[in-house]
Amino acid sequence: MKISPSILSADFANLKEDVTLMEKAGAEYIHIDVMDGQFVSSITFGANVVQALRPHTKMVMDVHLMIENPENQLVNFSKAGADILMVHAEATKHLYAVLQEIKRLKMKPGVVINPGTPVSFIEPVLGIVDQVLVMTVNPGFGGQKFLPDMLEKITELKNIREEKNYSFDIEVDGGITDKTAPMCAKAGADVFVAGSYLYNSEDPVESLRVLRESL
Repeated sequence: MKISPSILSADFANLKEDVTLMEKAGAEYIHIDVMDGQFVSSITFGANVVQALRPHTKMVMDVHLMIENPENQLVNFSKAGADILMVHAEATKHLYAVLQEIKRLKMKPGVVINPGTPVSFIEPVLGIVDQVLVMTVNPGFGGQKFLPDMLEKITELKNIREEKNYSFDIEVDGGITDKTAPMCAKAGADVFVAGSYLYNSEDPVESLRVLRESL
């Protein structure tokens, strides 16, 4: 089980400190949501933020592209230091090729599906990805409530992984707390993105400990 704190809920004026805090507390990944104002309405970080944070952490840079035509930005995120680069199945017409290119650029490819997208839509690429991210809220902004219907998707992915001997991790993002994370883990999730639960709490380090203990 790996925890990936999302800096979408961190203090943008103190990102270095907030990232370092989570690393010292034992988080394995740091989750970076990249939004372009097109695929989703919000605008957040770009490759420059990944590049700026890279020298300050040894955590896995878990980069989630919520952008149209992600194929245009792959080289930039590779140069910036991303470790895992995830693209939305809904955001490109050439999903298989994009994932192949991510791998060629020496990053781990990941595919993301929105709540309204069925697992069947990404079955053709499950054999070439290192991570599948199931959105457990609608994408675009933090602090939303967990959608319990997504648990079925997690279980479906787990079953496909076992049946076909695939090795991808299943990540969940949206409304993850010490109450919802165990449900996701039981369904088959391996990586847990938590933003507001951690960074909006009075003691993020203690919240991380409680979250891990719940798993």
